[in-house]
Amino acid sequence: MLRTILAFGLAAGIVVAVPMCLMVANSEPGSAGHSYLAGYLVMLVALSLVFVGVKRYRDRTLGGVIRFAPALGMGLAISAVAGVIYVIGWEITLAVTDYSFIDSYAAAAIEAKRADGASAAEIAAVTAQMADFRAQYANRWFRMPITFVEIFPVGVLVSLISAALLRNRQFLPARRANG
Repeated sequence: MLRTILAFGLAAGIVVAVPMCLMVANSEPGSAGHSYLAGYLVMLVALSLVFVGVKRYRDRTLGGVIRFAPALGMGLAISAVAGVIYVIGWEITLAVTDYSFIDSYAAAAIEAKRADGASAAEIAAVTAQMADFRAQYANRWFRMPITFVEIFPVGVLVSLISAALLRNRQFLPARRANG
């Protein structure tokens, strides 16, 4: 089980970390560097490996039967490994880009407030919030859990759905070897 968790977690982490990091590294200065929709879509695609990993374990190791709790636990473990790999990938991206993401993020947030026609006081408030956030984000012990929490809830959702579906032995049953 551990081998399956590590293999599929590592694969999911790489599948999510590489595109997300490339989006940020190749973004224009002063932009947030990515779309939330695109980011979560990449996470969902990568974390589909949770389903594949649990199904493979169910079919090859358990003879086509798995209960909800073990399937959920395995899915959460794969998601946790993927999350750790994503955090490592994000930290590498920040280092390679000289930690410029937070400056681009703050500038984009302030510009979005301006574009909405906010008053000078509202813009000043957002500017102060972004300055506080920038100071917090400089601390890796603040930044790393926040990065992990970006991906893990998606993994929880995929794990719940996978466990609910795969506990039914009739759902995508294991193929029988011919002859």
